[in-house]
Amino acid sequence: MSGLLALLDDVAAIAKVAAASVDDVIGQATKAGAKAAGAVIDDAAVTPKYVQGFSADRELPIVWRIALGSIRNKLVILLPAALALSAFAPFLIAPLLMLGGAYLCFEGAEKLLHAFRKRDPHPDATGNPAHLEEAKVQGAIKTDFILSAEIMTIALAAIDAPSIWSQAAVLALVAVAITAMVYGAVALIVKADDVGLAMAARGRLALTRGLGRGIVAGMPTFLLGLTWVGTAAMLWVGGSIIVHGLEELGFAALGHQIHGWAVVLGHLVPAGMKDATEWIATAAMDGLLGVIIGFVLIPVATYAVAPLMQRVSGK
Repeated sequence: MSGLLALLDDVAAIAKVAAASVDDVIGQATKAGAKAAGAVIDDAAVTPKYVQGFSADRELPIVWRIALGSIRNKLVILLPAALALSAFAPFLIAPLLMLGGAYLCFEGAEKLLHAFRKRDPHPDATGNPAHLEEAKVQGAIKTDFILSAEIMTIALAAIDAPSIWSQAAVLALVAVAITAMVYGAVALIVKADDVGLAMAARGRLALTRGLGRGIVAGMPTFLLGLTWVGTAAMLWVGGSIIVHGLEELGFAALGHQIHGWAVVLGHLVPAGMKDATEWIATAAMDGLLGVIIGFVLIPVATYAVAPLMQRVSGK
């Protein structure tokens, strides 16, 4: 009997350790996912454009195909690469993060530039629909790979796990959770107008029909707002990553200056608003830095990087 009790005690102890490990993995994944919020928001903002121009019955299958490509990017390619980086070359994490941050700044600045140019609001839907769909899906998966690489690198930098297996568990959880969240949200966004039309046409109550018409009328404004939020998030996160990367490399002057200015602004408001004001001021200055870096990188990418890539690829 005493042996059985001892065995039960051991099982309970193991279960407690396992539960603590699960809690730690979830906690680390939540922390890492929060750090990657800017890239996540942009991922959700970018993806809906890839289903524009297709029939309603193809929208969800296209989102599903892109989601599968995204999870494959994260789990099959990026997760092993991130673990290898953490194990054999951790000194490269900060420079790679800064490179990804610079890319986010470039993308954000390019979106700002395009926002003030006249564009054709109707996507090109000519040609074979199957070929067009395949091209759109592959293009979306390639874009997702870049954003997913940034998400996984940010998550890796935020993880404080004791072993490579814990790191793998946290990264896998982040990959699955973020993919489900992003593409679940995208699916809701792309079908919202269809839901609104159905409510407006078939609703039994006037309130339901009115709500449906409101959804249909409000979706263009919502999508535009989501695009702007995604752009702002890219610039904020990109600038912040570069500031923190410089601090990691021993160049902390810029980060200290931004913090000092934020503290000064925090002293100008009532005590209850001090922390929020400092956070907003820091984010705004990081975002402004992101804009500056992005606009500096646009001509570099246009006149140096793009021609070099064309020569290498032959395209």
